[in-house]
Amino acid sequence: MEQTLKDWNTPGVGVGIVVQDKLVFAKGYGYRDYEKKLRFTTKTMQPIASNSKLFTAVAAGMLVDEGNLAWDKPIRDSVPEIQFYNDQLNSNVTLRDMLSHRTGVTRHDLIWFKSPFTREELFKKLKYLEPQEPIRTTFLYNNLMFAAVGQIIEIKSGRKWEDFVRERIFTPLDMSTTCYTIAGMLKQPDYGVPFREKRDSFELYKIPYYEDTEGVAPAGAIISNIDELSHWLIALMNEGKYDGKQVLPPGALKATLQPAIALPNAGGEALGFWELINSAYGMGRWTASYRGKLLTYHGGDLPGFHSQISFMPNDKIGVIVLVISDHSAPLYNIVSYNVYERLLGMDQTPWSQRQLQQRLANKKAGTEARAKAGGDRVLNTKPSHALADYAGEYENAAYGILKIGLQGDQLQFGFHEFHFPMNHFHYDRFDTPDDEQYGKFSVTFRTNPQGDIDSAVISLDQAEAVFNRKPEALDAILLEKLAGVYLTPSKVKFEVRYQPGTGLSIAFLGAPPQKLIHVKGMQFRTPLFADDIYEFVLENGQVKALKERTPSGEYTFQRQ
Repeated sequence: MEQTLKDWNTPGVGVGIVVQDKLVFAKGYGYRDYEKKLRFTTKTMQPIASNSKLFTAVAAGMLVDEGNLAWDKPIRDSVPEIQFYNDQLNSNVTLRDMLSHRTGVTRHDLIWFKSPFTREELFKKLKYLEPQEPIRTTFLYNNLMFAAVGQIIEIKSGRKWEDFVRERIFTPLDMSTTCYTIAGMLKQPDYGVPFREKRDSFELYKIPYYEDTEGVAPAGAIISNIDELSHWLIALMNEGKYDGKQVLPPGALKATLQPAIALPNAGGEALGFWELINSAYGMGRWTASYRGKLLTYHGGDLPGFHSQISFMPNDKIGVIVLVISDHSAPLYNIVSYNVYERLLGMDQTPWSQRQLQQRLANKKAGTEARAKAGGDRVLNTKPSHALADYAGEYENAAYGILKIGLQGDQLQFGFHEFHFPMNHFHYDRFDTPDDEQYGKFSVTFRTNPQGDIDSAVISLDQAEAVFNRKPEALDAILLEKLAGVYLTPSKVKFEVRYQPGTGLSIAFLGAPPQKLIHVKGMQFRTPLFADDIYEFVLENGQVKALKERTPSGEYTFQRQ
């Protein structure tokens, strides 16, 4: 292990091995705090990230056992509050679909990552996420679905997910120091400190703790250590029993283990590594064949901290691996596989050599690629507008608010907890600096037919996201004043209507009402045509007329 840590430039690793119903080996290697040279121990606390998912699946299974939820009926039958993107999903998505990443909705992690959104707010954003694939056809990892299941647990049990899991799982498993927040972790005497390796060198540097986990906690907020995770693993390996008590429902454990969606043998087909084959995802955990042995497992990854909890159900062997540093994440597989091979008397697969070779090749390729960044830049261009015209707030229904500020002669980027200066790239594109940890954001601004900057486009985690400029808010009293009957030049009446909470709409005779979207000042447009502007004319505070401007001309409609 000491040589492996040296080969991988790894600050620290913790390993626990469970056989039958006992922790037979537990040890820390290297440092929990590389800077202060504090040793990694079996009590070192660190985030286990997505290894939280099985806790959530088992908690949901408890409610299934109690008749409050069902695995395979549409979730809206039990929880009508949940809304997906379309009727097809609303009518079909089940709890099993949500917990097995087979809804067809991809992950959209930058909705929650470093965001202020609460779990309830994330729950309400599911309706904005268009499916990428048909339901139950493709494995698409999605943390937001697990966050939503956490909200469902609260709705059905009347207790927050955190309280439910602590009362029903942590407490009976004697996991008394296991917690959910960095603040809680730092109250303990023994905790990990996140480090990572610089992209273009092998220098290790300390990074901030990732603390914005409350909203998405059921997908990845649990913080624990080798000693206490062994209690969880013992219960998983023994049909829910721990210390002579039935803590976890056997039916729920069996359900989470059942394969729900299969995956291709990517490691074998792409790299020729055939030891792990026939992977499938159940609910909150994977199953696969490792050299002919049934293996169930899950990894967990947050900045600076990585983990894996796995076991072989038929052989009653389980392994816990905790790793500090992002570049060393593959060690949780490397160490786990090596333990299984040793305990089963198998020859040892050179996993470390294989993956170290990949790591170094990828690191070199990344350095070379960054050196070539900007090759598509068109030289000697200028922004189309004054910098002040780009400043403002832009909104995407799913991702939230993008704030563009102006300090001196430089635009400022603000999205969730990301804050960077912006530099002009070309035309109406501005980029943030290439951050060592998070890379860069590139923003392309767009104009509307009237020539105003009205949207910003960013390539986020899954696709281009369009953020539309937020207009200034108009007072409800003013909006109500704008409503009324107007006359076309041929004296045909039509209405502008106001509804509290919804805003203005325009209704022509014989046509359905269309929402009026505020553009700026007294200008509005309908959802269908950006080049068709309606502007209210006020004199001495009174509404006199409504003007419609299109590329073909301008029309004036008098207020009746």
